[in-house]
Amino acid sequence: MTDTSLTPDALPDDRLVQATDTHVSSDLAGEEVILNLSNGVYYGLNPVGSQIWTLIQTPTSVGDVCAALQETYPDVAPEVLAHDMRALLVELHEAELLTVVNVAA
Repeated sequence: MTDTSLTPDALPDDRLVQATDTHVSSDLAGEEVILNLSNGVYYGLNPVGSQIWTLIQTPTSVGDVCAALQETYPDVAPEVLAHDMRALLVELHEAELLTVVNVAA
């Protein structure tokens, strides 16, 4: 099941996320540039966003994305990191660049 509306609070650690296949992207000096092929809109991600983008190229749990970021940025408060990461995932979902799927029970 795929969500159509999403909030950061609606992304528990066990949810799987993955970049859609309707885009092309390229790393430009540590920042990601993404073209949504469905609507022709370009998006840009800073280095942290680029790391998240790299992590979600295959189905990955929200918890695993958060853990990888926390390992890279240990000085960031875990609750701040988790909230900001989830907010970006929501933005990517709204831009139709991310699919969020329930983990099968």
